[in-house]
Amino acid sequence: MSDSCLSGPNCARLALAAIRLFNGSAALLAPHLLAERLGVKPSDNQAIIYVFRMFGIRTILIGLELLVTDGDALAQSVQRGILIHASDTTAAALAGLTGQLPPRAGVTTTLISATNTMLAIAAFRGVQRSARKSSSRS
Repeated sequence: MSDSCLSGPNCARLALAAIRLFNGSAALLAPHLLAERLGVKPSDNQAIIYVFRMFGIRTILIGLELLVTDGDALAQSVQRGILIHASDTTAAALAGLTGQLPPRAGVTTTLISATNTMLAIAAFRGVQRSARKSSSRS
């Protein structure tokens, strides 16, 4: 069986990397746009721009990690990703439930973060399978 994205263990890792790079770049380069999409007016809360830029660079760096590391470093990266995305999911859900985000934005951000959490879990499992295959060939 091929290790292509569609059939191999790398699919979740590559999908998560792409999502991280896209969302991180958008947050870093267009924080006003993202804030408005969440129903937050940057003119009313300028701190959101700072928060999005911090989120953006963090997300870009963890996305790049998935593309440029391998072996133990990759395993650690995908394992940390589970905690990062689960934390993001919790924060998004709490923001929606407590009214810190409009209801629709709360649901959207929670679903996006939950999807990223699932991809991180799948990526971790894929890395583990690849490592087992590699060690059995040795």
